[in-house]
Amino acid sequence: MSLADNLASIQQRIAAACAKAGRDPASVLLLAVSKGMPPEMVREAAECGLTVFGESKVQEAKVKISMCPGRLRWQMIGHLQSNKCRDAVHCFEMIQSVDSLALAQEINKCADKQAKTMPILLEVNLAGEATKFGFKPEQLLADLDAINALPKIEIHGLMMIAPWTPDAEKVRPVFRQLRELKTQCEERLGATLPHLSMGMSGDFEVAIEEGATIVRVGTSLFGTRPKAAKGSKVDEPE
Repeated sequence: MSLADNLASIQQRIAAACAKAGRDPASVLLLAVSKGMPPEMVREAAECGLTVFGESKVQEAKVKISMCPGRLRWQMIGHLQSNKCRDAVHCFEMIQSVDSLALAQEINKCADKQAKTMPILLEVNLAGEATKFGFKPEQLLADLDAINALPKIEIHGLMMIAPWTPDAEKVRPVFRQLRELKTQCEERLGATLPHLSMGMSGDFEVAIEEGATIVRVGTSLFGTRPKAAKGSKVDEPE
């Protein structure tokens, strides 16, 4: 199937999941995970109407963004090292994978130097998986006020990479827990957090039913990509 056919299928799946949940399909952003994919495929996806793309590695993104249409928007979804924060703040409209107070502080520092405010999502590791990055829920709640106090940071919500399973229904409770944690964060901050980034190619329907506003889809759209190096942490399985 062509990329256009894949996209049409994904959009139909999103619409069906929204109908089941009584939601407007416009309330769900399809984030095209373009990591590992060449600029030509991004341009083809853009011609099909996609505008927001997700990258996991800052160096790859810097090169790719310069070779793609300027109207496209880019978000960081992979693990971010503090020494890459300056470039990440420059390249991306949002950093979804903020997994520590220290990283948020470094992003704030870089955003201040670039005279911009950086929207972020806070990545949560609900299942406590050693192969995943992210806050433990209790640590997130402990650090939330300090992150929110950073002047050049805007917390827009939470993000999670769910445990992999061939049966998407098995991760429904984890998606629900993230939604409930977002509510706790909102109560603590006294403000609404607009985004829940959760759900990927194999489970995004369930994620939408549980409140996802951003679904990160790569494999179902672009096809398979190279595997991560053996022994490395998995920052964005697809």
